[in-house]
Amino acid sequence: MTAPGQLAAATPPRKLFGTDGVRGVAGEFLTAEVALALGKAAAAVSPAETPQALIVRDTRESGEMLEASLAAGVSAAGGHALLGGVLPTPGAALLTRRYGFDLAAVVSASHNPYRDNGIKFFGPDGTKLDDAQEARVESLLAGEGVARERPVGRVRELHGAPGDYVRELELRFGDLELSGRRVLLDCAHGATYRVAPEIFRRLGARVDAIGAKPDGRNINEGCGSTHVERLAAEVERGGFDAGFAFDGDGDRVLAADRSGAVVDGDELMALAALHLRDRGRLPGPGVAVTVMTNYGFHRAMESVGVEVATTPVGDRHVLAELLRRGWALGGEQSGHIIDTAFVPAGDGIASALLTLEALAGRDLAERDAMRKLPQRLVNVRVPNREALERAAEVWEAVERESRQLDGRGRVLVRPSGTEPLVRVMVEAPDAEECEAVAARLVQAVEAELG
Repeated sequence: MTAPGQLAAATPPRKLFGTDGVRGVAGEFLTAEVALALGKAAAAVSPAETPQALIVRDTRESGEMLEASLAAGVSAAGGHALLGGVLPTPGAALLTRRYGFDLAAVVSASHNPYRDNGIKFFGPDGTKLDDAQEARVESLLAGEGVARERPVGRVRELHGAPGDYVRELELRFGDLELSGRRVLLDCAHGATYRVAPEIFRRLGARVDAIGAKPDGRNINEGCGSTHVERLAAEVERGGFDAGFAFDGDGDRVLAADRSGAVVDGDELMALAALHLRDRGRLPGPGVAVTVMTNYGFHRAMESVGVEVATTPVGDRHVLAELLRRGWALGGEQSGHIIDTAFVPAGDGIASALLTLEALAGRDLAERDAMRKLPQRLVNVRVPNREALERAAEVWEAVERESRQLDGRGRVLVRPSGTEPLVRVMVEAPDAEECEAVAARLVQAVEAELG
C-alpha cells in the first residue's frame, strides 16, 4: 500500500527521462498509467499552491489519450489542467511565460514515427525542467517522496491557444513584409499544420503547404525536416522563392532555396547572427552552437568579430549556455534555432521568419553569411563504444589529422550516446581531402576497436 499523499510507482525499471523528456512507444513504454503518474508528480513538485498547467500536443493518434491522462494526474495532485490542443512546442513555452502558468507539458515525440510519443515539461520561465527537477519527478514516481495534500483540481479547455501563439509571432514580426513572396511550407503533418501557413499569410506571403493533412499516423512520414529533400524538389519544380520544412512538434526548421539547395541550421544561424548583430540585438556579442556545427560557421563569425561558444549536442545544452552567458542566439545544424528574445526554446516558425527578416528582401539563393566546408560523417559500428576513451592509437590519429587541418578544418570523433557506434566527422577545405582524412580515421577506429 502507498502512504497517503505518496505517488505509487508507475515507471518501467529504467530511468524515465532522456535527453528530451520521456519518450517511447505509446501504449507500451509510454502508457496512460505512466502519463497519469507523470502529471501527478510534475504538479506535486510545483511550488505553486494551485499549479496552473498548460498541456498541448502534436497530431499523433495517441496524443489525446496521453493528454487526458496527464490532465487527470495534474488534477489529482491539486492543479488545474488547461488543454491547449494541437500547438507547436515553442508555443507552449511562450504562452507559459506570457500568461504566468506554473507548468507546461508537451505531448510529442518530435521527429519520431507516429508510434512513438513523448512528454516534456516546461517551468514557469518557459524553459524545460532541468536535471534536478526531473530527478524530483522521478523520485515521486518511485514512491520516494510525499506530495502535499491539495484539493482535487479542475480540467478545462484553453480556447484560442493557437491564435494566441500566432498573435505573438505577428507582434514580433509585424514589420516583415512578405507581399509577393511565394513560399512553400512542409508542416510534416504535425503541430505546425495550421499556425505556420496562417502567420505567413498574415504577413502577406503567397503560401502553399505540403504535409498539412494529419491523420494521426502520417506525422513525419516521408516529409518534414527529416525528409527535406521532398521540400527542396517541390520548391525548385514549383518556382517558389523559398521553402521551409518543420518537424513534428515545430521546434526545428530547415530551408530550401529556389534552386532546390538545402539550407541547414548552420547557414540559417549565420544569417540570423549577422542580422541581429547589425540591429544591436546580439548580446555579447556571441552565439552558442554544438560540436556538430560546420567549421565554416566558426570562420564566418570570427571574420566579423562574433564570439562562438561550443556545447555538446542537444538544444538544452545550447539554451543552458545562452542563459549562462546572457546571450540570445544559438542552435544546431539540425535546425533547432533559439532566439531567447522571443522564446527560450527552439521555434521553427519564428526561425523561418527570422531568416526572411535577415534577408531583407534578398533571395535566399543569394545568401552569403558563411561558406560551408565539405563535411564527411561516418558511423563506425564497434562492440563497445565506451572503449573509445582508452583507444590510444585512435587519439594519436585524431591528433595527427587535427594538426594537419589546423586553421583549415577540423576532426571530431565521439561515441554515440545511444548506439554501439563511434561517430567520425571531418571537415576540410575540399571534398577529396575530407574523404581521405575520414577514411584514415575510420581505419584507425576499426583497427583498434572493431
